[in-house]
Amino acid sequence: MSTETNGASAGSLRARDLGIPFDGMPGERNALVDVAGVEIGHTTLISEEARARTGATAIHPRGRAGVGEAVAAGVHSFNGNGELTGSHWIREAGSFATPIVLTSTHAVGDAHRGVIDWMLRERPGLGERWLLPVVGETWDGRLNDATVRHLLSDDIVAALDAASADTLAEGPVGGGTGMICYGRKGGNGTASRLVDYGGESYAVGVFLQANFGDAHELRVMGRPLATPPVDGNAISTAPAGAGSLIVVVGTDAPLLPGQCAALARRVSLGVGRTGTAGSHFSGDIFLAFSTANTGAFGSQPPVSGRPGETAALDTVQTVPWGCMDPFYTAVVQATEEAILNALVAGRDVHGPKGLLVAGVDHDEVRSLFVQKTEEAVR
Repeated sequence: MSTETNGASAGSLRARDLGIPFDGMPGERNALVDVAGVEIGHTTLISEEARARTGATAIHPRGRAGVGEAVAAGVHSFNGNGELTGSHWIREAGSFATPIVLTSTHAVGDAHRGVIDWMLRERPGLGERWLLPVVGETWDGRLNDATVRHLLSDDIVAALDAASADTLAEGPVGGGTGMICYGRKGGNGTASRLVDYGGESYAVGVFLQANFGDAHELRVMGRPLATPPVDGNAISTAPAGAGSLIVVVGTDAPLLPGQCAALARRVSLGVGRTGTAGSHFSGDIFLAFSTANTGAFGSQPPVSGRPGETAALDTVQTVPWGCMDPFYTAVVQATEEAILNALVAGRDVHGPKGLLVAGVDHDEVRSLFVQKTEEAVR
């Protein structure tokens, strides 16, 4: 079994390098880590003998040092055939204070345990009340023997330990290792946009695990790809379009939990730009958080132990609801680009039972936009 934490991107190219004319202004890294404090780590497991092609991705909204410090948050389920643990509490309290882990469907239990083990080691006092880890999943059973327990809690701890603000690994790495998107090799993707508001520049970043869509749905800036993927889903028991999509949106803009939920809903529009109508068999679940207002949105019991016997109040700042449109636009733009980044980072992969899943054809994508440029010149 080959095990790797973090590591290089599956491909050096990103979607912009193929001439795709994306809208909006990206951040310095064009990634979720453009949101100050965010750290991301991966564990990748690959073994041809064990038929393993899986892994986990860990996201620390406030970095490893900030675990236990709540962030405002909201969730949205575009299609519910999937899982995001802790989502009920996020809807109730409008916040969470744990890392996020993205992994394979059948590894959710080990991922959940791994987050708890890591937090008890790093911040033992937090476990004296309760811990509700946030774990999202997509199904990698076409390229990975998901019936075998390849990924263990120690692998989750390794991904959490490996997290860094310098990590920019896309495609088949970490939780995205065994994923298929639009019949092509999918995986992790990320992108960001900058929003100027009130004299400040805020980052809106997206990180996603792309494992959804039928091969013939894919659109690149509205244009279909004519070349079908090699063999595609030919040897698979999964319905076309099945697999799931987990999206994490982060921002340093000061937002209320309800506004975070509004950002999460806009992810659906960015996903739709890439062609899918949404499959009944795909779990498409989106989470958004804001790292602003440090010290607020926590759920601490009264100091005395008796409700009403403390005068402490949370004080927060927030973008007015009527000024949210640029942040919505940023989410839509970054989501579209992150999905295409995940596809561009893919490469041809052989899975069990002879399945071959091809990466997106870079030359075909380039030709779409070279032709468009030449037409504009004429």
